[in-house]
Amino acid sequence: MKRAHLAAIAALAAFVLPSASALASPPKLTGVVGPGFTITLTQGGKKVKTLKAGTYTFVISDKSGMHSFGLDGPNGWSKDFTTVPFVGTKTFTVALKKGKYKYYCQPHESFMFGNFTVT
Repeated sequence: MKRAHLAAIAALAAFVLPSASALASPPKLTGVVGPGFTITLTQGGKKVKTLKAGTYTFVISDKSGMHSFGLDGPNGWSKDFTTVPFVGTKTFTVALKKGKYKYYCQPHESFMFGNFTVT
């Protein structure tokens, strides 16, 4: 009787509890703009060049009131993470689809930008 009871509890737990992969948080991307005329996007300390399509957590650190951090993607997709004169850190969860992306500082876009591709 105990064995059947334990099997029923285990089956119920497997049905009710989320899997380990469902509990995993999205990969983290770190964006930094300023305090000088620099802008970066990294994952694990390495410059982002290519990502797989999926959901990511963007942690954006804006270190100057004269900069911003924006992201443009395929089919006119656009997201302003920070705007002038914000200084501080913001966190966003974003689903990235296949295509080419550009991150940039809006007031200085001609020279403060980077690109990556989502496959």
